[in-house]
Amino acid sequence: MALALSRGDSILFIGDSITDCGRRAGQVGPMGRGYPLLVSSRLSAKFPHLGLSFFNKGISGDRIKDLAARWGRDAVLLRPTIVSILAGVNDTWRKFDSGEETSAAEFEAIFRRILEATRHETSAALVLCEPFALPCGLVTGAWRQDLDPKIAAVRGLAREFGAVLVPLDDIFASAAAKAPVGYLAEDGVHPTNAGHGLIAQAWLRHVLDIE
Repeated sequence: MALALSRGDSILFIGDSITDCGRRAGQVGPMGRGYPLLVSSRLSAKFPHLGLSFFNKGISGDRIKDLAARWGRDAVLLRPTIVSILAGVNDTWRKFDSGEETSAAEFEAIFRRILEATRHETSAALVLCEPFALPCGLVTGAWRQDLDPKIAAVRGLAREFGAVLVPLDDIFASAAAKAPVGYLAEDGVHPTNAGHGLIAQAWLRHVLDIE
């Protein structure tokens, strides 16, 4: 079920490089240049009377354990009213580029601890975005064997915690049937402008029922 915005709401986007999208490089603003910027711009323009605030706490390269290590500082202490999490693809990526594996069970357990801490320390509504990957660039078929159980874990946690699920893996797969996959994510992981637009569109539709 979609969420309803209230006056003074603050929305936190947190995750890895897909969320970060240049916000820490000093070359763009604090929202980066990806889907958090697109969502925050759309909502700020649509609801100027609500006085909404937005935070981007994506950090390139983060895995689920890295989010857990900084959760108190970068999430709980901000007291957001909506927390949107997109993480998981680096937990697969590190297995293939450096041999550092995060099992699906470990991924789910750490993610659950993050959600439990959020529920215990804040009253924030939860939004879980599926990690995704497209079959091009760095992404091989072997990635899917490792990533798919993590996607399933995110879906299960969304049900368990009553979170809004943004089914990005399905959405990207459907979109890739209509255009070359490189049009959406040149390396199979990092979205192009079109890919970030797709994430923002899906986020607004699933989280707030805004087309």
